[in-house]
Amino acid sequence: MIRPQFLYDLLKANGTDFFTGVPDSLLKNFCAYITDTVDKTHHIIAANEGCAVGLAAGHYFATNTIPLVYMQNSGLGNTVNPLLSLADKDVYSVPLLLVIGWRGEPGGAHDEPQHIKQGKVTCALLDAMEIPYAILETDEEKAAIQIIHAYKMIKERNAPFALVIRKDCFASYTLKSNECVPAEMTREQAIEQIIAYAPSNAVFVSTTGMASRELYELREKNQQKHDTDFLTVGSMGHASQIALGIALCKTHRKVVCIDGDGAAIMHLGALSTIGTQKPQNMIHIVLNNGAHDSVGGQPTVGRKINLCAAALACGYDQALSVTAPEVLLSSLKVAFESSGTVFIEVMVSKGSRPDLGRPKSSPIENKRAFMALLEE
Repeated sequence: MIRPQFLYDLLKANGTDFFTGVPDSLLKNFCAYITDTVDKTHHIIAANEGCAVGLAAGHYFATNTIPLVYMQNSGLGNTVNPLLSLADKDVYSVPLLLVIGWRGEPGGAHDEPQHIKQGKVTCALLDAMEIPYAILETDEEKAAIQIIHAYKMIKERNAPFALVIRKDCFASYTLKSNECVPAEMTREQAIEQIIAYAPSNAVFVSTTGMASRELYELREKNQQKHDTDFLTVGSMGHASQIALGIALCKTHRKVVCIDGDGAAIMHLGALSTIGTQKPQNMIHIVLNNGAHDSVGGQPTVGRKINLCAAALACGYDQALSVTAPEVLLSSLKVAFESSGTVFIEVMVSKGSRPDLGRPKSSPIENKRAFMALLEE
């Protein structure tokens, strides 16, 4: 395995001192080392991967050095436009080193449904964008040769080059600068309150990651059906728009989006669409733990910005910020008993149960059951 410090030292020796991206579970040890080692002006966790490409391009324009952009392969979709219309050698010709976690690698370890398709097309997508790449070796000597070749290619072409990272490529590293996030509730406790207080006609759209897993497990625990819940696997940042689409069509139902801070921030512009459409039956709940919890606990800016002010500025009718369980209950009462577009931010702690399971139904089975319920 490659030690994160070994890779960092090699990158520094080749002139890279700026790092940006969105964390990934396959990269978490490397990302944790960067977080602990690099100052906050030279390591920026971006809102989404496309933003990271823009940030990196700006750094290159200002310094004429080669920045690094890291991401999960699912984030390649967010980068297609800036990679082709900004960084491409036929446009502005921006030299970048891309580090991409290869979830769903064909023939690799079992992975979640949302990663399987992405894994199949990762290398083909890089080929289609004419971005040369190498699948990084886990042997440090071999990896060093690949990285030297990567920098040679970047400098010759003045364009991006990608390192594709397999599972277990990096040696273990524990994040030391793990920010304390004060909270009186876990995410799972908050979700349990939300579904317990919801009216019988409510339907739920939960964001990718831990929130959907916890919602599924709570239904199992309470011996409840799952057909009221659309579990968004993948599509990070889009759960609120799925919920909006449903709310506009099924006006007799309360539609609850259970979102996360990292997901909401990834496509924050979605709030403007919800706020201007003003569905009278939609409740948008953001569970804010200030972290990308599913991929190693790297920090978001969720606790440093005012999400409620953003929601109100975008046109939501009400926006409430909640820290205590009893206040969550009173806020849910307001939301469920009134009409309008309501935003609730719930401060929750980082982490999840070590024995947290995963949904047993496939995405197609989940979709069919949910759609059948909506037809009633």
